[in-house]
Amino acid sequence: MIRINLLGRARPKTARQAVPLEATLQVVFLAGALVLAFGVLYYHWHSMNTETVEVRTHIQKQVGEKARLENLKTQVDEFERQKVVLQQRINVIEELQRNRTGDQELLDALANTVSRTDTLWLTSLDRKGNVLTIQGAAGSINAVANFITQLKHSGYFDQVEIKESIQDTKSADVQTFNFILTAQFALPQFKAAAAQAGKG
Repeated sequence: MIRINLLGRARPKTARQAVPLEATLQVVFLAGALVLAFGVLYYHWHSMNTETVEVRTHIQKQVGEKARLENLKTQVDEFERQKVVLQQRINVIEELQRNRTGDQELLDALANTVSRTDTLWLTSLDRKGNVLTIQGAAGSINAVANFITQLKHSGYFDQVEIKESIQDTKSADVQTFNFILTAQFALPQFKAAAAQAGKG
């Protein structure tokens, strides 16, 4: 609808209400505070989100490292088990080798020690593993002591110990002493190898 001013009077202007300065400042400050708070919250959220991502990545790496170490530990345990089995086999083979090759050397070593001792002869020899039980007779106690010395110096016998030495009273014409002693028998090459392994 079109209105026409027939009176020629100027239309009065509507009065505008002035906005107080304090209210404007309050609105500006409120908007600024909201923007600042939003910025701080966004920065905090972004920092926490970045830290969370880093922590998750670190956890994934640690889980992968744990799995790798557990796999490595399993392999090491398996190697240790195989090592024990192989060492047992080696020990059995070495023991068989010592027993197989040591008989001749044992007899030769005993023969040499007996031949270097006057008035002494052996009556029995019992071997259990590397432990020897030797029985014999001698014309004197000195002969028994000399025999023990010869055994120790031969390089084939260790831990030589006299168990019994008594005078035989059956024969009054001839003085004899019956003796029993024990010793450990080992070939010199095996003793050297064992000593070398002990140093390693």
